[in-house]
Amino acid sequence: MTTKLILIVASGTGYPRISNLLLDRGYHVTEFSSTGSFFRRKNTTLLIGLPAGDVEPVLEQLRQLCATLPEADEHNATIFVLNAGHTIQV
Repeated sequence: MTTKLILIVASGTGYPRISNLLLDRGYHVTEFSSTGSFFRRKNTTLLIGLPAGDVEPVLEQLRQLCATLPEADEHNATIFVLNAGHTIQV
């Protein structure tokens, strides 16, 4: 099974809705505080490992959710989809 890693940098306070969306769908989410951009704004970065076949449905749900989040100066989230060469749980 091919595994993907979705890395989401969520701006503002919308990250709980993003995290809840993923958790409600049974995905494991790791989140941590991050700071970035020109104005050093606080963000939350979310990491989600999932099967490759789940990526497009999850991205569509994220697009819909982020389009409705308040506080968007420019965008609510930046999303990276990466190949996970190996997934090991110990």
